[in-house]
Amino acid sequence: MSFFTDILSNRIFLSAAAGWLIAQILKTIIHTFFFGEFVPERLVGSGGMPSSHSATVCSLVTATCYEYGAGGYEFAIALILAIIVMYDAMGVRRETGIQAKLLNDILNVFENMGREEISAHDKLKEFVGHTPLQVLMGAILGIAVAVLLQLIW
Repeated sequence: MSFFTDILSNRIFLSAAAGWLIAQILKTIIHTFFFGEFVPERLVGSGGMPSSHSATVCSLVTATCYEYGAGGYEFAIALILAIIVMYDAMGVRRETGIQAKLLNDILNVFENMGREEISAHDKLKEFVGHTPLQVLMGAILGIAVAVLLQLIW
């Protein structure tokens, strides 16, 4: 039981979790506003505005800096992790989403030609990566969440 007590009182963990949760809720609200439909998958899915990955790791970095200072190895580890996650979100994962969209478009063309046997049962996920703006907004959100929580605690 000590594990759960410890984790629920860990400010760094709670800051990162709050950054993720707030980003996912905002992502769902923004998607609903722009596309006119509530999609429950957006509450846990990747991709979209703001980047919940960026919000999570930037909240983690900010809370770690508050707790251990910028000179601590904990901060260095968190910062390097954040850089890798955000770089990946804008790179490989974004390209994967672009390719998924293209493949889905190709499948639609074949389906419209009456070639049903070629279609996939499930379309590929297109919301996988992030634009630089989505990553930036997620980073700003994560930092703001961690700073706000540090001021409250």
